[in-house]
Amino acid sequence: MAVSCCSSTIDFDSIPLTALNFTVRKKLALYLNPKHVSAADWTALAEAMGFEYLEIKNYEQYQNPTKMILENWQGTSTQATVGKLLEMLTAMERVDVISDLQGLIEEDCRKYLKKKQLQEQPVQVPEVDSCVPKTLEMNGITIDDDPSGHMPELFDAFICYCHRDIDFVHEMIRQLEQTECKLKLCVFDRDVLPGTCVWSITSELIEKRCKRMVVIISDDYLDSDACDFQTKFALSLCPGARSKRLIPVKYKPMKKKFPSILRFLTLCDYTNPCTTSWFWGRLAKALFLP
Repeated sequence: MAVSCCSSTIDFDSIPLTALNFTVRKKLALYLNPKHVSAADWTALAEAMGFEYLEIKNYEQYQNPTKMILENWQGTSTQATVGKLLEMLTAMERVDVISDLQGLIEEDCRKYLKKKQLQEQPVQVPEVDSCVPKTLEMNGITIDDDPSGHMPELFDAFICYCHRDIDFVHEMIRQLEQTECKLKLCVFDRDVLPGTCVWSITSELIEKRCKRMVVIISDDYLDSDACDFQTKFALSLCPGARSKRLIPVKYKPMKKKFPSILRFLTLCDYTNPCTTSWFWGRLAKALFLP
């Protein structure tokens, strides 16, 4: 979508909603949360996003309904892009909102594109000795990788976890790799070689080397910047989880609220004693899918 009030150099339709940071979302909420007689509010935006009447009524209980619909929309819709949001605001005749947030939106989008470019293109460092053979950053990044890049190591699933949950990661390795399942998991601290850019390697593994991503949800996960990046990056690759790429796993009780960005994905719950015996079989079956 071409939005006349914003810079024409940015293709907003190609930029996921996750690119918009806290400041933009907070200001958007200040505009849309209050009930207006003459201007469209967050309920009109929710309708445009495709939420049904009962869902919208449920959002009324939240202190910041705009924040909630943005998070849930970006986690469930293939159309959750910055361009689509601007299109809906324009249709709602909230040009005042777009005009005020124009600079901040463009800045966030440029930061996203720059970060994406850095992830895709490793930093080029001049060689001190021309006799040293050139090695691309994305070659030889894992233990069993082919340094030449002809046969990169592939995995059934990337495991997104906080370091405090490492004991459950070891249990997952025992149940899924060391049994008849024979699945191949990508565990960053075990499989990735040291000395490379964390964000670039993580993006490469999630997008190109792993069929799925298993997210181990816990209170500590919610405080991890690395887990937050990995989860949002995976969701940006498959909006709405249409390809069943991301599988959330809960293995112990939580004191904090379950992340809203994942609440619409089917959960694999290890804490439910009634379904524990089915847990590993369900998870393995999901990872075996093409």
